[in-house]
Amino acid sequence: MLGTLKNAKITKGFVLAGLFNMTVLVFSRFFTNPVIPESDPVVMSNFGLVMIVVWGLAYISVAKNYHAVKWLVAVFAVEKLIYGIVWTKWILKHELSAVYAKDTMAGIFYTIYGLNDWVFFIFFSYVFLRLLLDKNS
Repeated sequence: MLGTLKNAKITKGFVLAGLFNMTVLVFSRFFTNPVIPESDPVVMSNFGLVMIVVWGLAYISVAKNYHAVKWLVAVFAVEKLIYGIVWTKWILKHELSAVYAKDTMAGIFYTIYGLNDWVFFIFFSYVFLRLLLDKNS
């Protein structure tokens, strides 16, 4: 039932999740773009952006051994769920065009970061459920 993704693809999924988080370095111009933190000073402060990189490193660090850290994978899913909800609320209350008017890179960041979080929420949830239902883990 849940065994459709092979282990190698799941490993690649963890690495991909980490690399997507690392794109914050590009969009924030290595934390020098003031528009991202100005647009959401609580979640996307420079500290928040650094923590996104740290989460990305965590995903990559377990890529080959994800099966040994089932509950950490659940934490990853919860983390992505939280960011997805926060982004959805932000998108519903703010005008993206205002962010784009200030900085295109920040606009692109705010356009896609939540979509990325929702996709990887589904991925991490899938992996966790697969591990939870696997009799050998």
